[in-house]
Amino acid sequence: MQTYLLSQQFNAGYLAENSTACPANATICNGTSCVLLEDNFNETLSVVLSAVLTIMLALVMFSMGCNVELQKFWAHIKRPWGIFVGFLCQFGIMPLTAFLLSLAFNVLPIQAVVVMIMGCCPGGTASNVIAYWVDGDMDLSISMTTCSTVLAMGMMPLCLFIYTKMWTDSDAIVLPYDSIGISLVALVIPVSFGMYVNHKWPSKAKIILKIGSIVGAVLIVLIAVVGGILYKGSWIISPKLWIIGTIFPAAGYSLGFFLARIAGLAWHRCRTVSLETGMQNTQLCSTIVQLSFSPEQLELMFTFPLIYSIFQLLFALLILAGYRVYRRQRVKTKTDVEKTEEKDDSKSASSQAQINGGFVSNETK
Repeated sequence: MQTYLLSQQFNAGYLAENSTACPANATICNGTSCVLLEDNFNETLSVVLSAVLTIMLALVMFSMGCNVELQKFWAHIKRPWGIFVGFLCQFGIMPLTAFLLSLAFNVLPIQAVVVMIMGCCPGGTASNVIAYWVDGDMDLSISMTTCSTVLAMGMMPLCLFIYTKMWTDSDAIVLPYDSIGISLVALVIPVSFGMYVNHKWPSKAKIILKIGSIVGAVLIVLIAVVGGILYKGSWIISPKLWIIGTIFPAAGYSLGFFLARIAGLAWHRCRTVSLETGMQNTQLCSTIVQLSFSPEQLELMFTFPLIYSIFQLLFALLILAGYRVYRRQRVKTKTDVEKTEEKDDSKSASSQAQINGGFVSNETK
């Protein structure tokens, strides 16, 4: 962020009571007007936290890689039906949903563009962590995130060109290919190391996976909280964008799940595709917005990626909670059925023994 100078006026009373008219950190003093350097605390904090979160994210992706088997991962690449379904959701459903929501709520052109940018972004790495917690297909999850990030280099310009014509010139939107490349490297390298550990030391990989999954869940919440603190001055935004930010991720999760089910994927893969569809790379969206628009334009829509990030996390947690309740109920029902069958078998054996004068055959034991 470019450093700029802030001018601060001091009243006559302040000057009369203080021997020094301007603060010690003032660079220029002219009468009652002092020029101060901008407080860069938030900027410095943002850089430090970004570095820490990037390192933590790399460690989390390393742990997620410990749950990926090379043979199964390669099978998804060779027979990419699941990846293809995810591709249709990521670059078909999401941009179209963003377009329809922008039209339905009749938002400002600049606000419609940021909604479209969000809809055209590839999947985020947080989906891999949530996919693990809902017993999804981790091999499919990692392969979908990787492929969507690679394909985003071509599909994002294409989708933005198709959908943003009525609001702006698509050439005005700056796509940070370096950021996309960094996201790809930060995903592929840690996951590759994790896959190697899983291949060589499976028992140690399970321990790393358990620790990493917990750290990943904490990290997702931490990112949302940190974002809210750093950008607390930008929360004044159109109510329409709040509504879109609420509906959009829910629509992504739902439509992704239903399309995967229609395509004939197994239930655990449907959950995986759903999460990969609804969870977008919001950091990439924020970067594109900052590079493409003026400060005046940013005031109208800069917070939207953060709003989407918060609600995509909330809905993901609801999905996780619902799945955990369902699984617990299913296990309980299955246990009750097994106990009932055992009692029935025991009663049957007892009755048979009485009929046979106390003799119990080996078949009933």
